[in-house]
Amino acid sequence: MAVSRRFALAALVAACLVPLAVLAQAYPTRPITIVVPFPPGGATDILARILGQKVSEILRQPILVDNRAGATGAIGLTHVAKAAPDGYTLVLATASSLGTNPAVTKVPFDPVKDFTPIGLLAAEPMGLAVNPSVPANNVRDLIALAKAKPGALNMASFGTGSVSHLAGELFGAMAGVKFTHVPYKGAAPATADLIAGQVTFMFNSISVFVAPAKAGKLRMLATAGAERSPGLPDLPTVAESGVPGFEASTWHALLGPAGLPPDVVATLSREFGRALQLPDVREKLASMSLEPQTATPGPLAATLARDVAKWKRIVTEAGIKLD
Repeated sequence: MAVSRRFALAALVAACLVPLAVLAQAYPTRPITIVVPFPPGGATDILARILGQKVSEILRQPILVDNRAGATGAIGLTHVAKAAPDGYTLVLATASSLGTNPAVTKVPFDPVKDFTPIGLLAAEPMGLAVNPSVPANNVRDLIALAKAKPGALNMASFGTGSVSHLAGELFGAMAGVKFTHVPYKGAAPATADLIAGQVTFMFNSISVFVAPAKAGKLRMLATAGAERSPGLPDLPTVAESGVPGFEASTWHALLGPAGLPPDVVATLSREFGRALQLPDVREKLASMSLEPQTATPGPLAATLARDVAKWKRIVTEAGIKLD
């Protein structure tokens, strides 16, 4: 009788453990949402949709893109910071939303403590472009024009406190020129007004500028990276065009709320890393001047900590005054 009870108890324990094991291995069991904290049409949105489709096929679960724009990404990031740490609500953040904005603006989250790094997905330099009607064919021309008309030129950005904004402010401080800052709620509307001639110039991800530049809708003057872009070897850097030492770049990274389980992080990092290795994905990213990264948590955590410190220092040293 005692033996039977022992067998029954063992069977009961096994029955309880099996569902737990199944649950631990089951992620994901339902659709995953990637919050893009910017409007549709920008580089972050395009990247989310390209990778989301591929990883959806790998994981056999839908991956939905939820555009929650505003406050230079703070609205979307706040939503994710408050979400359940179960792996079903993620965010595709950028150097602007997590690196520069918290450095200059009071946001309702800590860029390091309130998120779990999953992986750095892509990196790219910024680009400097003007409307074709602007009489500037290079950076030196733009500087001369700005010095001739102090404050008359309008600089668009995809949000106050964004890397687009701070790159422009740093440019102004280093080149000794003044202009009027015009912030937008994302890269797409800012670029649209640059093309329409409503603003004079803008620093933005090179990927956003490539297509309209090829169509003659805007003129790219330089890359803001430390080196020339491999995809645009004839485009000079801002540093070699009259502003020595200037550099501004951006990145795209996947994160979840703080407390994301390690197995969920491992799964997402592994599968997004696999997607980044696919030939057609790499081809699409190359066409956008995006450089695929490792999709692992370590480099992202290091990059985030470095950028927050860097932009705080630059804001202080350059004496940047926010709008």
